[in-house]
Amino acid sequence: MNHIFSLFAIYIALFLFGMTVMRQGLIFLQGKKMSEWLHKAVDHPFKSMTIGIIVTAILQSSSAVMVMTVGLVAARLISFRHSIGIILGANIGTIVTLEILAFDLTWLIFPLLIIGVPLLLTKSHLLFSTGCFMFGFSSILIAMHGFETLTYPLSSLTVVYDWIVSTNEHNIVALTAGILISAIIQSSSAVTAIAMSFMNEEILFLPAGVSIMLGANLGTCVTAWLASIGGSKESKLTAYAHIWVNLIGITLFLPFINYFSSIIQLLSSVPSQQLAHGALIFNVICSLMFLPVINYFSKFVQWVHKTPLDN
Repeated sequence: MNHIFSLFAIYIALFLFGMTVMRQGLIFLQGKKMSEWLHKAVDHPFKSMTIGIIVTAILQSSSAVMVMTVGLVAARLISFRHSIGIILGANIGTIVTLEILAFDLTWLIFPLLIIGVPLLLTKSHLLFSTGCFMFGFSSILIAMHGFETLTYPLSSLTVVYDWIVSTNEHNIVALTAGILISAIIQSSSAVTAIAMSFMNEEILFLPAGVSIMLGANLGTCVTAWLASIGGSKESKLTAYAHIWVNLIGITLFLPFINYFSSIIQLLSSVPSQQLAHGALIFNVICSLMFLPVINYFSKFVQWVHKTPLDN
């Protein structure tokens, strides 16, 4: 049993390592420009959301974008109210990773490694960054394949089997698991990817997978909250707003998860793609729901946390 859990932990570490290396390669290429884009996306909520989507899709990490946003707010380059649009966009942009991972891309592992590893040894900034992206992405694909190979050995263990049964029967258990695991490993993509693997092997049901995905969205908010500690009161409000957006969205969706699952089942016959599509629909609906009322929402966050600002 110990060696199975050890392998599972190794694959999680490999997934997170791959995400970090891939993201660093992209940041080496566009990091400063991404920060400048976020800085300029302050004059209209829709523009802020659009920039948030683009930057997050490029960097493949809503957490990285949130940390950048909190930093810009702390430096007073972006106001708290204007940061909310970026938050909404980041929630949508991060789904690009899941949509890509929903397809079977294991055939790309060796080509990416063969091309990417030599590029890591070059002195060219462009080639090295490209190598980071390719090596990181191949590591993610290896981890995804590893998750799938371990689903049956893991599910054969009594403790894991009992947990899977409880998540399939009780959405709130799956939601709580998504929150806790994502808060610990600091990656909603990794948590959702694990859920995808169990779903592809028909061990985890779609409503439970959706619940885990929703929980992962909330759990990953811890990253921005940690980044705001010691910052200005506006940067803290930005982190709180990130939490409230996901918390309100989850509260509204949770009672209808079974109906929601029935709808997204119509979009694809592949379980992992169903979950990726579900994550996209959830985040788009939530973002569009908050977009027209950003001013009221910002005042709500200030009121709840007793931190009035001069807007």
